[in-house]
Amino acid sequence: MKERLADLGYAAGWRLVRLLPEKWARALFDAVADRAAKRGGGGVRQLRANLRRVVPQAGEAELDELVRLAVRSYARYWREAFRLPSLDLKAAYAECDRTMTGVENLDAALAEGRGAVIALPHSGNWDMAGVWLVGHCGTFTTVAERLKPESLYQRFIAFRESLGFEVVPLTGGDRNPALVLADRLRANKVVCLLADRDLTAGGVPVTFFGERTMMPAGPAHLAATTGAALIPAGLWFTEDGWVIRLHPPIRVAGTAGVPAATQQMADVFAADIAAHPTDWHMMQQLWLADLPESRQKALRRVLARRGDAV
Repeated sequence: MKERLADLGYAAGWRLVRLLPEKWARALFDAVADRAAKRGGGGVRQLRANLRRVVPQAGEAELDELVRLAVRSYARYWREAFRLPSLDLKAAYAECDRTMTGVENLDAALAEGRGAVIALPHSGNWDMAGVWLVGHCGTFTTVAERLKPESLYQRFIAFRESLGFEVVPLTGGDRNPALVLADRLRANKVVCLLADRDLTAGGVPVTFFGERTMMPAGPAHLAATTGAALIPAGLWFTEDGWVIRLHPPIRVAGTAGVPAATQQMADVFAADIAAHPTDWHMMQQLWLADLPESRQKALRRVLARRGDAV
């Protein structure tokens, strides 16, 4: 029942929010966000704990305001996502391109025929970053987790494919997604992956804002095995627009260099997030210290067998 209600809720969002005048939609989403921040549910409490690491000098009143603005930022992401299918995508691309920095890093990789892996944190509006990529490169490939119910998963796939993205399912597809991504990179295409959280046995231990967590090995591993450039990106909002920053590529010294490259990626993410903390939408547990002790022990056992230290 919860899955069905979620599907109906997203369906209503895509149908109804785009019909509202922009001023009304913004006021509605800001009001809902402020109420959610004041209620302080589980996701908001975790967001507060995460922001405490990002802005350790903040007092309680400042942290209250950071949380309020961060929840508003997350609500803005959804407001824009629901309205995106009705926007003029060429105009949206032009607006993003106006504030874009670091495009030369992507262009150089493609000019060399290497392909590029763009690694993103959960910041700003990553769908709008995708709109910019489509406008600049024609298309790109990304991976989507298979949501439940299947109708909700298909709704998200249809939404992103309508924007020009190629979306590969993480599970249940015809081919292993890693093989599909590698094929695209060897064909000098762009792969775009969210990359600031992976608390599974496949994650790579990193230090992030002074504490240990884990991030995906995939971006660095793909770069190591295909020769593609690994380009970390920063995303954040302006008052009425978006900023995308493509950083210089991170060198990956073969598969043995994946841990070091992933740590460098984490360091780049940390610098952008510290500069724009309220546009980082991490409302889940991220640092290992926040996990239940049983989960921490299980991860330590797996990583010890791999020879990694947490």
